[in-house]
Amino acid sequence: MALRTRFTELVGIEHPIVQGGMMWVGRAELAAAVSNAGGLGILTALTQPTPDDLRREIDRCRTLTDKPFGVNLTILPSVTPPPYAEYRKAIIDSGITVVETAGHKPQEHVDDFKAHGIKVVHKCTAVRHALSAERMGVDAISIDGFECAGHPGEDDIPGLILIPAAADKVKIPMIASGGFGDGRGLAAALALGAEGINMGTRFCATVEAPIHQKVKDFLVANDERGTNLIFRKFHNTGRVAKNAVSDEVVQISSRPDAVFEDIRHLVSGAKGRVALETGDLDAGLVWAGQIQGLIHDIPTCKDLIDRIVGDAEQIIRGRLQGLLATPQPA
Repeated sequence: MALRTRFTELVGIEHPIVQGGMMWVGRAELAAAVSNAGGLGILTALTQPTPDDLRREIDRCRTLTDKPFGVNLTILPSVTPPPYAEYRKAIIDSGITVVETAGHKPQEHVDDFKAHGIKVVHKCTAVRHALSAERMGVDAISIDGFECAGHPGEDDIPGLILIPAAADKVKIPMIASGGFGDGRGLAAALALGAEGINMGTRFCATVEAPIHQKVKDFLVANDERGTNLIFRKFHNTGRVAKNAVSDEVVQISSRPDAVFEDIRHLVSGAKGRVALETGDLDAGLVWAGQIQGLIHDIPTCKDLIDRIVGDAEQIIRGRLQGLLATPQPA
């Protein structure tokens, strides 16, 4: 039996599980596999070199699935930003129905997506940001706790607090992100007030993830302590897997006089791509969350999603319901 929530109804999927947008990883083969398994797969727009490449990747994804899938568009401040408006147009022109937005001042993009009937899920790391996005007109929130890979914000609030705190105030559907990878997490997220879960690192350790096998094995071998927090000094905290590169970034950044230029050569996205594609684990940063401690295998996306949903249902129907004491007759 499927778990029905406001989020599954909003985006037209069977299971309340989303594969979040991930740079270099959110490609057609992974997104399609997740969608075919009943979740919501997400292509990462900026993984594609140009808007036309994104159009082709969307077309490729449609040859692999006839189920709903979305596109992530992350807006980051930059001296020379990508042509966001052109990527946005490619998404709209391609008939995408769901977009995951993240990052800096998305109002312009949200307005245009909404004007074309596209459902917008905005990723936030704080309740105040979620409320701002709700006022902005997005359709759903992805609330991202401190356990997550990527950028958890500067408040350091873990999901056990952040999810119910957001659920108390956010009226639109909300999914929980950061630290999710099994049925226990899904059941917990639903209990805390979320309408589903978003998984990134866990989907990297699947058969269909378009990254090197050595990276997948690395994620399985790591435990919950196997991450570093980087860029803290520069107020742009990121959580990545522990490797020689991230250890060096932490060491250099700890110097009182350190500036970002001291670590720039270590943290480029191009080097991270080399690590993912070649399996050279010390070639660059590998973005991964604390959920590594709960990753013990490399299943197909279908097997993973079926297991998560089945385990969550068993927890809800079995263990939790079994804890309710039957009143004894007087």
